[in-house]
Formats: sequence, structure tokens, C-alpha cells
Amino acid sequence: MKKIIISFFCILISQNMLASTIDAPIKSEGEGPFNRLILRGGILINGEGAPPTGPVDIIIQGNKIISVRSVGAPGVSIKDSARPKAGPNDKELDISGHYVLPGFVDMHAHIAGSVQGLPAEYPFKLWLSHGITTVREPGSFNGLDWTLKHQKLSANNKITAPRIIPYIGFGMGWDKEITTAEETRKWVRHVAKKGAKGIKFFGLPKNMMAAALDEAKKQGLGTAMHHAQLNVVGTNALDSARMGLTTMEHWYGLPEAMFEDKVIQDYPLEYNYNNESHRFTEAGRLWLQAAEEGSDTWNAVRDELIDLDFTINPTMTIYEASRDVMRERNADWHKDYTHPKLVEFFEPNRESHGSYFFDWTTQNEIDWKANFKKWMAFLNDYKNNGGRVTIGSDAGYIYKIFGFGYIRELELLQEAGFHPLEVIQSATLNGAEALGMENQIGSVIPGKLADLVVVEENPIANFKVLYGTGHYRLGLDNVAKRVGGVKFTIKDGIVYDAAQLREDVKELIKEAKNN
Repeated sequence: MKKIIISFFCILISQNMLASTIDAPIKSEGEGPFNRLILRGGILINGEGAPPTGPVDIIIQGNKIISVRSVGAPGVSIKDSARPKAGPNDKELDISGHYVLPGFVDMHAHIAGSVQGLPAEYPFKLWLSHGITTVREPGSFNGLDWTLKHQKLSANNKITAPRIIPYIGFGMGWDKEITTAEETRKWVRHVAKKGAKGIKFFGLPKNMMAAALDEAKKQGLGTAMHHAQLNVVGTNALDSARMGLTTMEHWYGLPEAMFEDKVIQDYPLEYNYNNESHRFTEAGRLWLQAAEEGSDTWNAVRDELIDLDFTINPTMTIYEASRDVMRERNADWHKDYTHPKLVEFFEPNRESHGSYFFDWTTQNEIDWKANFKKWMAFLNDYKNNGGRVTIGSDAGYIYKIFGFGYIRELELLQEAGFHPLEVIQSATLNGAEALGMENQIGSVIPGKLADLVVVEENPIANFKVLYGTGHYRLGLDNVAKRVGGVKFTIKDGIVYDAAQLREDVKELIKEAKNN
């Protein structure tokens, strides 16, 4: 591993995280793109906040949406004269009564880079099979060259994978210590030239942070930050936003920006940051140390962040085990979809990041439930006042699995007070805006890329129908069965059978368990 000066980052990538991930196989398993693909009779949720409308016919040419046409009303026979005509070489797909949404954007999607020997095919297929067509890789822990290689293969549709937006953790891939503002700028220019689209920070001295953010802006790079406790006293979320940070990950740094009776978090005197149980126990008591909802301090921080066009990517799902570890440890999908290497990684371990359940108590979970309540209140208030909130999963840690963790984040935003249509907007258009890609992806609009999700059930009535394991429902025949799951994921005009992708993952897991 190359030498990096930033202490927290050294801790984080120490022995688990610069792991070797197996390359995705060179193959494309979808159909298309087609000269013209016509999706017939779907009910559209366009990602821009509009209510469902349908039936509509959607025409795709190559990898672009060229027309979205309303062709009637529910329950009324559609006249052929109202529909776009198919040519002899066109592909038609009858999705009558199905719901169509923009492809989802996962803003915090590590490509399995924290556990030795996971195949990239595993997260890629789970993401696509849950409708995720674009992922922001926030750290490139396998190395930037590895991420860029897979980005290009995905862009050329030579692998079965979502579109990849490669960010890199600050300081990675550099032979020298970075100790000055000028060295910081030099590193930023280096990764921009290599092809990174953004940088993720964990904390830096203020002069270096200011230099990095300024240079990133000059180079057209996005920026994200996990405001680690080792640096947050000097640079909280508001400080970094003022310096030009574009998105923040998780929630660290927000409560600290709203302290009224202290400067430093109320740490126990025996606290040690390298003790993961200490770290997550005290994190669960942090929001209650911040200003109250509706106070002048709360409102001032909220309003200034909104004025700065600051994006919050909360990743609530990755902390959910903190408030109910039994639920997460025994989730429905672990049996068929959790790789045995991840099962081992998730178990309590003093050396593995996020495996902090050494002696997790009822009080720990009560503290975290209170943490979530105030955190959710801020997110909902932020959204209601015009702030941008996006969806990220951070899966591969703390009992969270690729794809499944993303859908759970949708449910958590609804719990926070978001209308389901606002949740979908966070999952699609808001993510596209945060990436500067709103003219390409994020909504079902003519001229944008053909990234779509097709599901038989109504997702805004129940997000559980998006899970790969489906939703368990009792029918009128008094027989319970699983319904839902994404049916088709379309990326760049290529149609993927989502159920088949999930079956592929099941076989991959079976083989891994037998080896």
C-alpha cells in the first residue's frame, strides 16, 4: 500500500479495504440496444415529481428515449390509431399495467472493494437487478485504474454492469506524503488527468481542504466527504460546504455544525476512535447533542447549506443495524444472496470496519432510534425547504447487501416523512443533478439516455415490491406468496431480465458456499 498522510484514511484502508476484487467477466447478457424499442402500455413515474400516468408508449432509439406518448386512459381499450407504429425491424415489449421509472442512481456504491476475493459480477448484477443503472464509486479502493477499466467496459456494454462514476479517496495512488496545499493541488490535478470524476475526503487540515476543493472545482471534479471525527472539530459540514464541497456522505458533521453548548462532542474519557464499538456507540448519541429542530441554529445551518446548493447523501440504511441488529442479521435475503465472504466480514470483529457489535445492548439500540428520529427530521426539513437529498447505500458493510440496501434506503426516506414520489425523485433526478448528469439521466424525458426500471407492482404504494426477494402477500385464495421484484432493467437501451440476473447471483453464491 502506498503511503498516505491522512491518519483516518490510513486507518480505514489498513488491512481490509485495499482488497483484490475479481474482474467482471467480459459478456453482455441483455438484449439490445435496438434500432427502435417500443415499450407498450406502461404506467409512467417520470422522476420529476409528477404523479403516475398511463398507459403510455415509450419509444427508444439506440440508447436514447425519443418519445413518451400517452395512449389512452385506465380501463379503456386503446385504439391502434393512438399508438406509434412499429416497423418490421423494431422490437416491441408489452408492459401493459406495469410501472416504469427512471433508472435508479446509487450515490454511495463500493464495488466490493473491502473484502478479499469478491467477484465484481456480484454487486454489478445485484445492482442492475434492483433497477440501479448508475453508481457513484466513492473510493475506488481497488485502485483508480481498476475502477476506470470497469467504467469503460460498462460504458461500452462489454460487461453486465451499471454505469460507473469513479471517485477516488483522497491521497490514493500517490508515492509521496501530502503535507502542503500545493502538493494537494498537484494530486488533484493528477487524478483528474487520469480520469477520476470526483474525490472523496475523510478530513484534512483546513488549508489543504480549501486547496483540494478549489482545485477540484477548477478541474471539474465532484467532491464528497465523510466528516470523520478525527477532523470534524476543525471542519464540520457547514465549514466544508462554505469551502466548496458539493456533497456530504452519511451525517457526521451536521450535528457538530449545530452545537450550541459545546465545541467538541461529549466523548467518554475512555473513548478510543480505533475501537469500533466506542466509535459507533458514541455516534448514536451525537444528534441529541445538536440544536433542537426549529431553533435559530438549526434553521440557520439548514438555510445556508441550501443556499450553497449542498447535497446530502445520508445512507441511513448502513446504520440501521445500530437500531435493530437482529433485524439486519436475519434479513430475508441473506440465505440466497449474501456471499459467504461477506457473512464472515459482518460478524463482530475488532479489526473489521463496521463489525462493531461486540456487546450491543438494548440501550445502544434505544440511543440509535433517538438518533434516527432527529436525523430524519433534519432530512425532511431540508427537503421541504428546497435542499437536495439523494440515495446511497454503502452496501457491503454492517449486514447490508448490494441492491437490497438501496431499496431499504427508499423505505427509510419515506419513514423520514418524504412522499413516495419525493423518494423516487431523490433516487433518480436528484442523484443525476448531484453528478451533473441531469441532462442525460434521472427522468423519463425525450432526449435522455434510455435508463429505465419496469416492475409489475406499484412501487410508490409499497417499496417492498422492488426487493429482489419480492413482497410477501396473502391472496384472496388465502395463500401467501411473494410478488414483485424488478422485472426489467434497461440501461443504455439494453434490456436486462432482472429475475435472471438474480438467479445468476444465487448460483454464484451456491458455488462460493461449496468451495
